Amino acid sequence: MLWPGGAPAHERTGVGFDRQTQQATVTKVDEVSCKSVNASGETPTGDTSTAEGSSAQQQADGTCKKATIRVDTGKDKGRTFTEIVQPDQSRQLHEGEKVVVAYEPSAPKDLQYSVTDVNRRFPMALLAGIFALAVVVVGRLRGVMALVALAISFLILNFFILPAILQGSNPLVVAVIGASAIMLIALYLCHGLSARTSVAVLGTLISLLLIGILGSLFIGWAALTGNTDDNTGLIHGLFPSIDMSGLLLAGVIIGSLGVLDDVTVTQTSAVWELHEANPSMGWRGLYRAGIRIGRDHIASVVNTLVLAYAGAALPLLLLFSIAQSSVGTVANSELVAEEIVRTLVGSIGLVASVPVTTALAALVVSADRPGSGTIPTGGEPTPAGTQAGAQPGAQAGAYGTQGAQAPQPATARGGRGRRRKH
Repeated sequence: MLWPGGAPAHERTGVGFDRQTQQATVTKVDEVSCKSVNASGETPTGDTSTAEGSSAQQQADGTCKKATIRVDTGKDKGRTFTEIVQPDQSRQLHEGEKVVVAYEPSAPKDLQYSVTDVNRRFPMALLAGIFALAVVVVGRLRGVMALVALAISFLILNFFILPAILQGSNPLVVAVIGASAIMLIALYLCHGLSARTSVAVLGTLISLLLIGILGSLFIGWAALTGNTDDNTGLIHGLFPSIDMSGLLLAGVIIGSLGVLDDVTVTQTSAVWELHEANPSMGWRGLYRAGIRIGRDHIASVVNTLVLAYAGAALPLLLLFSIAQSSVGTVANSELVAEEIVRTLVGSIGLVASVPVTTALAALVVSADRPGSGTIPTGGEPTPAGTQAGAQPGAQAGAYGTQGAQAPQPATARGGRGRRRKH
């Protein structure tokens, strides 16, 4: 069974995110001489042209800030402590500012609390509200359903995928099952139960399968461990049973799902609209027309995916640029190779989803042919209810024998319209 019973308990390490935190407020900020509050009161005598030397000089000669912080939550609510802010620190504290403090119970009492971050819940909540409002105003009911699907996706991620991986389940299997559940709920909830949606679902599943196979092959071939930074190292240290390369592959699958949904739904809708415009078009014609639309979609989507990954890794790329490393050296490093494999595998899946989904949609929609009450090709309209092989006299008798004209079937008008076109 993959369903988790909750994340396994462990002792806090106090490293990174694995530590106790509380909410706090900066109640007072005083300016003090850095020389009077630093551990060493001596002026540095080394080379001050380097970054380290310049920082040491600022800490010795500059003006520091002494912030008084009040803990607002937890068992020590109301307790205050002080923290020295150096002049070269990127984050400067201000009076009245809401902050996040870390708590280390094993440290000396005066050093148990320290500021780790600012409290940015309000701006984040406001931005989320603006996003939700924009989606509802533009999308209306469809937008509301999209927000509901988004909430369900987060629930699946937090209550199934993450706990199942922490309990030691195969990350690839968990990711495939979780991504499939997210996809089914999101597509059917937003687009309804229909043949059109089912085709998009099938195209997405086939593309996800391709991404999983290619990802598994090239992650193993490139010897990517998935353990490339402090966070993944901490995860591996706390839970050695987790397959980190499998976790990397799971991230590739889940990360590609959102863009895959967009591509498959768009291609399916395009083929359906082409059929509505010309119901007589066969599946080959629908496929050719749909694939022309898909080529434009491929160009934009692949570029979007590559730029999204490049944007996320921009600080890392900047470090390589500072070090003046060659392109080959940068690409061969595991940190960058991981992003390259992630990008290319996801892009191949996206490219493959276009012809696959277009072909499926063309085959399904072309089976929806006009009914038997329409005009036979090359002949006169046949009245509804007339049996095959009936004599003309019998047909005339059905309308009466008093010389009355037989009423024209409704489809005759359409026949005359088609003759006028020739």
